[in-house]
Amino acid sequence: MQSVVDFLNGIIWSPALIYLCLAAGLFYSIQTRFVQVRLFREMWRLLLSGKKSDHGISSFQALAVSLSGRVGTGNIAGVAAAIGFGGPGAVFWMWMVAFLGAATAYTESTLAQIYKEVDDGQYRGGPAYYIEKVTGQKWYAVIFALTTIMACGLLLPGIQSNSIGNAVELAFGAGEMIDTGVGLISSTKIATAAGIVLVLGFIIFGGVKRIASFTQYVVPFMALAYIIVACVIIALHITELPTVFMMIIGDAFTPMAGFGAAIGWGVKRGVYSNEAGQGTGPHAAAAAEVEHPAQQGLVQAFSVYIDTLFVCSATAFVILITGAYNVHGVGDSFLVQNLAADIAANSPAFTQIAVEKVLPGVGKPFVALALFFFSFTTILAYYYIAETNVAYIRRTLKSANFTFILKIALMMATFYGTIKTADLAWGLGDVGVGLMAWLNIVGLLIIFFMGRPALKALKDYEAQRKEKKEVYTFDPLKLGIKGATFWEDKIKNK
Repeated sequence: MQSVVDFLNGIIWSPALIYLCLAAGLFYSIQTRFVQVRLFREMWRLLLSGKKSDHGISSFQALAVSLSGRVGTGNIAGVAAAIGFGGPGAVFWMWMVAFLGAATAYTESTLAQIYKEVDDGQYRGGPAYYIEKVTGQKWYAVIFALTTIMACGLLLPGIQSNSIGNAVELAFGAGEMIDTGVGLISSTKIATAAGIVLVLGFIIFGGVKRIASFTQYVVPFMALAYIIVACVIIALHITELPTVFMMIIGDAFTPMAGFGAAIGWGVKRGVYSNEAGQGTGPHAAAAAEVEHPAQQGLVQAFSVYIDTLFVCSATAFVILITGAYNVHGVGDSFLVQNLAADIAANSPAFTQIAVEKVLPGVGKPFVALALFFFSFTTILAYYYIAETNVAYIRRTLKSANFTFILKIALMMATFYGTIKTADLAWGLGDVGVGLMAWLNIVGLLIIFFMGRPALKALKDYEAQRKEKKEVYTFDPLKLGIKGATFWEDKIKNK
């Protein structure tokens, strides 16, 4: 199965997708006049000012749900993999795809707000909704929805749970090896898988608001705790930080692993981590209660900074400062080998070993705990995204069982992913991420040339800001935006 997955990833993650992600980010950065820089202070204000309603969640809750999808194993194991296979220079390309991707995140999240709907008492929206409403190509929207259900319901949860299982095993030992009929699996991994699935079932059967309530407390707390520990480690090695910066910048353009490896792994793990352009963030953005669609677009753009420029950078600095990494060469060779050859780069091991070096006896358990919360909340976000696309499909194919089947399938995929090898789990996840990115970025570019609704919303919002409006309004018909039925109805009701 591994060979089939590797073959698919070779096609999906060709250089075409790598450069498409960067090009789309640069294109929207230019079109929005680098909104991710110009309106940075406004992002902060909006983050703290939103309110929830009976139909929707607050901007902060939507950010927390979105961050729960962004801040996950990609920030710990993903960064390690980028360094392990692409060299230190891959970190620079993670930064680059985050900076440019913030403009893409603004665009896709604003579109999700413009074209959201009220479904069964709650807001729903995302790429499938805005692709259908702007392009009129329902078949394309259905393909995206089905791909997202497969990716978020079956392929991606396994990466998160696999990293949890590996981190727990490294921190507390493998325990007894059990013959499951498909190979020997440690009792620690089996117990971890069972525990994850039990807690997961309790929360996902409670609905989107339970997910939002859980993530708005857990994500900020764990992200802050993780960054504080990382900052302590960096502070203890502060004299080495300039060397690490120079290593990252220098290796970005004269990469030890080759330019293709550095940019390829940097962009691949960057997109996986911050999800800009992937099409996952807009689902949470659509659920927010805001006065104007551009507001949630700005909040979601800020989430890309939190994910990559804060959390991913913290991980990268800790790994590089402590020297707890290898860089793979051709075959079984190493370009840099600081650790044992059997330490997997596609795992949280680099990060755990790095923290353990500075905090003996505490580092491995702490990273395992942080990874549990990061990855678990990401699985919750995946469920919400998949459920939203099931709701979209259900508009055409009426069935009350789709959501129940999704919950059971996601729980089974989570259990399976925990006990499988890291390479297979990551390979399956990369297939899901790549397919979604292709479909969503192409859709965003088509939408731009069919009316530029996200840019019109931004221009309208900035005009109201200039007028110092206390209450913002959004009239899509006045702006020449069609199909935004939720906002049309809101204007009529006023």
